[in-house]
Amino acid sequence: MKEIVALDIGGTHARFAIATIDEGHVVELGKDVTLKCAEHASLALAWEAFEREIDRPVPREAGIAVACPISGDILKMTNNPWIIQPSQLKARLGLDDFALVNDFGAVGHAVAQVGPDYMRHLCGPEIDLPSEGVISIIGPGTGLGVASLLRRNGQYAVMETEGGHVDFAPLDGVEDRILSALRSRFRRVSVERIVSGPGLSNLYEVIGELQNRPLVLKDNRALWTTAMAGTDTMASAALERFCLSLGSVAGDLALAHGAKGVVVAGGLGQRLADILPHSGFAERFVAKGRFENMMSEMPVKIITHPQPGLYGAAAAYAAKTADITVA
Repeated sequence: MKEIVALDIGGTHARFAIATIDEGHVVELGKDVTLKCAEHASLALAWEAFEREIDRPVPREAGIAVACPISGDILKMTNNPWIIQPSQLKARLGLDDFALVNDFGAVGHAVAQVGPDYMRHLCGPEIDLPSEGVISIIGPGTGLGVASLLRRNGQYAVMETEGGHVDFAPLDGVEDRILSALRSRFRRVSVERIVSGPGLSNLYEVIGELQNRPLVLKDNRALWTTAMAGTDTMASAALERFCLSLGSVAGDLALAHGAKGVVVAGGLGQRLADILPHSGFAERFVAKGRFENMMSEMPVKIITHPQPGLYGAAAAYAAKTADITVA
């Protein structure tokens, strides 16, 4: 067994922890330390702050998740001033080795390794996720993360995708009107325009226009709080439509991936864990015409681990060092 640093870098916060790994898997994820990126001028300075916080030298190996595509010599994130150069990470952070993954790729590694105790049943048969085949992962948050996990012969591989940017497909008259209204704003309407944190505001605004009702809730955070409390009929209508669309999109992605199971992740996945099972999610998920029977036999879960990004960053490094990849 060995200790490594797990690091999940977002636009606003950087989360650190010491993880213990063994034979390609995470054995334990220590207490996390959350730092505001704006309070540290660089990743290296935040790294030093973490070291001071835990009051001990940190390991020289790390799994690092970053909220941006992992490509090119310089990684830049929205709302985060840090410049991350993968080729310089060993020198800047004093590392001997590291694994660098996209933040939603890290969630894919977490799904692969956390086990059934961190999987809450959403719909379909109440069975564990399959040990062989593809699992689709969909995570509404600031945007819409999509990945697929392939398991084969005790190994696995995570495929990061841009599935959140596929076209939105309306399924009833209300959604026809929602698409028409949003097309006038965005020209092309991807599913992320609806199935994401900001997407709820888009739905709320369009529903207000359709109902000729004034918009009382201008702030997205307040809208989410009110919608989940059920204290405003238009906010509730927007949330109902959000859950329907999430079910439709999750089902479409599962079909496209050839999946045998689905996991809902992302910050909103956990937040909606008590709402989704009683919404129209399940009905929309299976409503795929000739494939309804197949879809109804697919287990759908919500990942409940409190830090899937951190856990997944550690899991990505563990998998790399043990070469746990599908041949």
